[in-house]
Amino acid sequence: MGAKKNKNNTMKKALLCFACGALCLATITGCATLFGKQTHAVEMVSNPQGAEVYINGDKMGQTPLQLSLKADKSYTVEFRIPGKQPIIRIINNRVEAKWVVLDVLGGLIPVAIDAITGNWYGLDQNKLNVDFTMQEPTK
Repeated sequence: MGAKKNKNNTMKKALLCFACGALCLATITGCATLFGKQTHAVEMVSNPQGAEVYINGDKMGQTPLQLSLKADKSYTVEFRIPGKQPIIRIINNRVEAKWVVLDVLGGLIPVAIDAITGNWYGLDQNKLNVDFTMQEPTK
């Protein structure tokens, strides 16, 4: 009987140590730093397909295209097809409210960490879809 009681006490101690460690980790780091994504997948689609995609002036490929973009930046996306006017879209970054709420519940340190690292940002769009068929050809 004593061995079984000793085993239960050992399990309780291990569980308590794990819970304390998790709580300490959560309070010394921000929730977004622990659980958030630093990059987000953004899908680029055009009608017709094959538009060149430029992000902040750099050519990234042709549609259809999926890119992984850092969440702590904003982006200017330009779609180009020969004979048509370029179409420009903006992807903005924003602070995601869910991380702020969780950080505030954890105290001042998580708020400071996520603010400094920028890990509580997300992108306001995950898909850009442009249509060149409604445009008149350029001369």
